[in-house]
Amino acid sequence: EGKDARALFTQFEAADARRFFPGWDEPDYKATFDLTARVPANTMAVGNMPAASSKSLPGGLKEVRFQTTPTMSSYLLFFGDGDFDRITKPSAGREVGVVMSRGNGPKGQLALDAEAQILPYYNEYFDTPFPLPKLDNVAGPGQSQFFSAMENWGAIFTFERSLLVDPAFTSEADRQRIFGTEAHEMAHQWFGDLVTMGWWGDIWLNEGFASWMATKATEHFHPDWGADIDHVAAREGAMGQDSFRSTHPIVQDVRTVEQANQAFDAITYSKGESVLSMLEGFATPAVWQRGIQLYIRTHAYQNTKTQDLWNAIESVGAKGLGAVARDFTNQPGIPLIEVGPAQCSGGRTVATLTQAQFSNDQRSEVMAHPLSWHVPVRASAGAGEAQVVTQGPATQIAVPGCGPLLINAGQTGYYRTLYQPGQAKALEGAFRGLGPVDQFGVVNDQLALSNAGYQPWAVGLDFLGEVPGDANPKLVEAALDEWGGLYEVLDSDPAAQTAIAARVTRIYGPRLQQLGFVPRPGEPALDALLRSTLIRTLGAMKDPSVLAEARRLFTAWEADSNAIPGSLKTTWLSVIARNADEPTWNAIHAKAQAATGFAERNSLYQLLGAPSNDALARRALDLALTEEPGKTTRSGIITAVARQHPRMAVDFVLAHLAEVNQLIDISGRSQFMERLSGGSSDVSLVPLLQAYANANLAPSDRKPIEQAIDRIQFAAGKLPRERSEVGAWLRAHPV
Repeated sequence: EGKDARALFTQFEAADARRFFPGWDEPDYKATFDLTARVPANTMAVGNMPAASSKSLPGGLKEVRFQTTPTMSSYLLFFGDGDFDRITKPSAGREVGVVMSRGNGPKGQLALDAEAQILPYYNEYFDTPFPLPKLDNVAGPGQSQFFSAMENWGAIFTFERSLLVDPAFTSEADRQRIFGTEAHEMAHQWFGDLVTMGWWGDIWLNEGFASWMATKATEHFHPDWGADIDHVAAREGAMGQDSFRSTHPIVQDVRTVEQANQAFDAITYSKGESVLSMLEGFATPAVWQRGIQLYIRTHAYQNTKTQDLWNAIESVGAKGLGAVARDFTNQPGIPLIEVGPAQCSGGRTVATLTQAQFSNDQRSEVMAHPLSWHVPVRASAGAGEAQVVTQGPATQIAVPGCGPLLINAGQTGYYRTLYQPGQAKALEGAFRGLGPVDQFGVVNDQLALSNAGYQPWAVGLDFLGEVPGDANPKLVEAALDEWGGLYEVLDSDPAAQTAIAARVTRIYGPRLQQLGFVPRPGEPALDALLRSTLIRTLGAMKDPSVLAEARRLFTAWEADSNAIPGSLKTTWLSVIARNADEPTWNAIHAKAQAATGFAERNSLYQLLGAPSNDALARRALDLALTEEPGKTTRSGIITAVARQHPRMAVDFVLAHLAEVNQLIDISGRSQFMERLSGGSSDVSLVPLLQAYANANLAPSDRKPIEQAIDRIQFAAGKLPRERSEVGAWLRAHPV
């Protein structure tokens, strides 16, 4: 309604329940909880369990007593109170609900439908019904730089942007994110809430599993969304962190609260998910599921360690799984499978696989002293698949068929593959005949090897050049992201940038013309996502037709906020904001000031941090220190500035550290600085980060800063070779 109102929401993970009540606030001290609250009579109180009673009190108050919770860990307790609406639906003998600020009920319908859809699916998969009488998802205003939702048992908390649909600003990506967030947090109701890790070092049992299960649910209910490719993208994201010396194992050594908070990273979530997917393939899905069901039945309402999961799955028939699993969870890093010369005889391709270790920044060290894994390797050569588990320095594999050899067929493995030059060229020739998942995995794999110096850039770029304009939308998006990244890296080479822009326009511009600038009724979801990526990428490369349409829409939007379709509003405005001059920036600022809904207001304020123009970026930073944007939006403005001006953003934060710290979750302050700087190649940031860490973080809590420094130094070190080799490839492959 556009009026200020107060609401209360609790967030206790990892170690903040002790700030709410005295207790043993560690995950392995489980208890039942009886919660009674005295609140204003005209508000709605929400807890893990339904209310058992409510009675009026003098002074406009009421006392709400909730039913006793099951035995659970303290960090899962939740209490919320405010001027709320609640919409509900029956599902699998339980009541599912979405709680949001009054008047926003229709915005929660998509999330409610997803809850009702997912609950019986999880009941069946786990063979254990959801044990609480109700499951709410509570929408809260604002945002965090570090999380979207929290799996409180029976009362999930989610920030509005990741739960509610705002027709004025919700994109197709946002809609898919709502389903994915629901699926992730609901998986926690079993993996994390019913069965809980005994200590934070095993937090991946919660997060990696919930990520893996969310992918499975998305593939089941929305097979047209490309979740199988998103899973490979998540693997690549994890490898991006796991390829540096500052990485850590999935199972971590956690000794401080800060280390517990830092444990929620790509290794925990995405490497955890990837390893689980690989192990499911090793065990077979049916055996794997039986093992998961046994694990939950055996340890319900209790705490576990990682080994308990392996014991359960091995006990139902997954022989040898423990050896593979322990290698990938107890030690850091990425295996590198090097393929020896292959020969075809009797309809089979035979090759020797040599195991090494992949690294971005310590190649000489890992070559001399590599870690060793039991690696399940699946391969194809045109006539079926074969699988072996590599052990020791060399393993032979025999694959049906005599076609080009593909290692990691299906992309379920967590490793990189280095082919012989002739093998890579043969696979490149067969690339367009591969399935989209393998195409996506191979392109990313070969580019990563080129980027790290294991092979020339030409090899990776040859594969990238094989992605046609009419390819699977997810594959085209990946190609656009790669070319867009190279366009930024080559900012000192105008000729190379011109060549990249010409290539992208020539190959992928017709796809945007086919899709059109506006959504089509009933169009496939992936087309909607691709349109947005095409507009952003071509806009960043200053494509004349895209910039002209952006300016036309912006002029119309200034007069009518509905002139741009809600699902594309942020996309088109981001093109304008990136190239903004002062009058344009002022116009966006005025719209932000007038906006009432949080999603719209937050998006517009963050767009003020997007300009390439230095002076406008500084204005955005100054604005972030005022009360105007709202507390949780202000840190987002700083992050937006850092995407194009990392040094400026870091200098600003260091100059105003006390004020900025008040805008950041206590649990994420060390990670905030890492996120501002970690994508840069500016080595002048390194001493600033080191000084910040020395002054503000205990030696045991500096992992995020170490990771940022590793990435900066690697990015700076590879720049000369990257610019030279990519430039040469572009000159040799004009379009």
